[in-house]
Amino acid sequence: MFSGIVEEVGRVASFNPSNGVLQVSASLVLSGESGLKVSDSVSISGACLTVTGVTPNSFNVDITPETTRSTWFASIKRGTLVNLEPALRYNARVGGHLVQGHVDGTGEVTSVAYDGDAKLVTVACDSSISKYIVEKGFVALDGVSLTTFDCTPTSFTFTLIPFTAIHTTLGVVRPGATVNIETDLTGKYIERFMQP
Repeated sequence: MFSGIVEEVGRVASFNPSNGVLQVSASLVLSGESGLKVSDSVSISGACLTVTGVTPNSFNVDITPETTRSTWFASIKRGTLVNLEPALRYNARVGGHLVQGHVDGTGEVTSVAYDGDAKLVTVACDSSISKYIVEKGFVALDGVSLTTFDCTPTSFTFTLIPFTAIHTTLGVVRPGATVNIETDLTGKYIERFMQP
C-alpha cells in the first residue's frame, strides 16, 4: 500500500526485456534503516513491484508481461525518469490517499495550460477507467496522488502545483505523453457488491 506521495525521482539504469529485470538508480529510497531491501514493495511510477536486488546506488525489480500490458513500461529505456515511493508503514502518516500500485491502465495527456503558478493537465482515458473517476475524487497518475475535476466519460483534469511539478516526473509531461492511471479502489468494490 502507498500514499501517492513520491519520495524520489529515480532514473532507469538498465532494462532487459528478455527477462524483465529493471534496474533503477536512486539514493533517498535506499538510505537509512528504512531503505529498500530485497523483498520490499516499491511503487515505480505507480506500479507496485518487488525489490529483487539492491546495491548502494540502485535496486532491481522484475517487470512481468502483465505489468508491461497495463502500464507504459513497454517503452521504458535507459535514462527514463520514474517516480519512486516505498511501501507505507502502518504507523506512518498518510499524506495522499490509499494507493495499491495496481495500475488500471494508461491515459494520454491532451493539454497542459498554466493557471497562475500551477498547471492544469487534462488526460484522456478509456471509459472503462473514467467511470471510476469522479469530480473532486482521488486518482494516482504515475504514482502521484491527485485530485480530479472536469470529469467526462473520456477525460479528466487535475491541477499540478509547483511543488509536485518539481518533485515528480509530472512536471515535464507534455501533450501526447502516456501516464499510468490507478483509480480509487472504493468505487470498484461498490460496483462489484451491487452486481447480482
